[in-house]
Amino acid sequence: MKYFIDFASGSLIKHGEELCGDNVEFYIGKDMCVAVLSDGLSSGVKANILSTLTSTIALTMIKNGLTIEETVETIVKTLPVDAEKNIAYSTFTIVKITNDDKAYIAEFDGPETFFLRRGQIEKIYYTEKNICGKLVRESNIELRENDVLVFVSDGALYASAGDTLNLNWQWEDIAKYLKIHARESMSAMDIKNDLLGVCNQMYLLEPGDDTTVCVLKATRPKKVKLFTGPPTNKDDDSKVVRELMTNADIKIVCGGTTSQIVARELGVDIKPSTEIYDREVPPIAYIPGIDLVTEGVLTLSKTIERLQELSKSLDDDMFKAKDGASQMAKLLYSASHIELLVGRSLNIANAESFFQRDLELRLHVISELEKVLVKLGKIVSIKYY
Repeated sequence: MKYFIDFASGSLIKHGEELCGDNVEFYIGKDMCVAVLSDGLSSGVKANILSTLTSTIALTMIKNGLTIEETVETIVKTLPVDAEKNIAYSTFTIVKITNDDKAYIAEFDGPETFFLRRGQIEKIYYTEKNICGKLVRESNIELRENDVLVFVSDGALYASAGDTLNLNWQWEDIAKYLKIHARESMSAMDIKNDLLGVCNQMYLLEPGDDTTVCVLKATRPKKVKLFTGPPTNKDDDSKVVRELMTNADIKIVCGGTTSQIVARELGVDIKPSTEIYDREVPPIAYIPGIDLVTEGVLTLSKTIERLQELSKSLDDDMFKAKDGASQMAKLLYSASHIELLVGRSLNIANAESFFQRDLELRLHVISELEKVLVKLGKIVSIKYY
């Protein structure tokens, strides 16, 4: 794909409920990405089941090349019927972006998608078709760099405190807000956090309905390479460092032994830092030509926590923190493609200490890091040495 699709989504749960009645599913691969937002009937457990079924079915079928007709028919036949209202109902918005940078949009009974280009709201032209009694809107858009698609559940409309609808906060008003506040420099998560935060404020922090915001932004690819752990074969040291230094926008090194390998192969010195910004995160170091040098497993574990917090929170202030884990989380989040270069050698320096299981722990942490990065919409690859 010419552009990487930066994706972010977040939800506010209706006040008094434990589960969100909206559900979002997202898939990104080498030749396409698919995002689905579904809003189930009512709220709570039943709505959660309906929206989860709808979004899961839609994502699976659309990414595997089935038609919207087949998808809707399967959803209609699968959804359980509500015993009280005698209907099986869940709205959906589906966005599929292919490797020719074309976006296909299909919507049923939810708010229309917002399309931003160069700070302006562009009109989306839809066609309609009746599928199994459902009136589905469809559209196709050719994306350009920095184009943004925003789609929301109906909780974002008329957001207000109490039981009174806010008729001053309709689709057109959200469009106007996005036009003013969704700057080109903002990431998908920035835009999502901003709009969802506004909805939360309008509800006075007690949402009267499940509210979900999804954002897709077409951006230039940005590659980060992260090297951690010494290779099994010492002869591979130079090979891994060459790999680290080739074709990467950002280069990260994690671990004391690993940083010594990199410094030796580059013929430079390591400059340790004595600044402690977080007592739970070891200090960073500096190697010329490397964007970030940190301690190993502990800092990686804290980085995972930062990324997990980021995916749940409306607050990205952690990006302003200077500790190694926060800096790494920021660099990884800013990437489109992340390549993890992982050495499998047991750290001899730790072999007789508490860290005797260094290798097992390192591999486990790398596996968890991969999971959270994929969940954030990153394309991740791992090479073991």
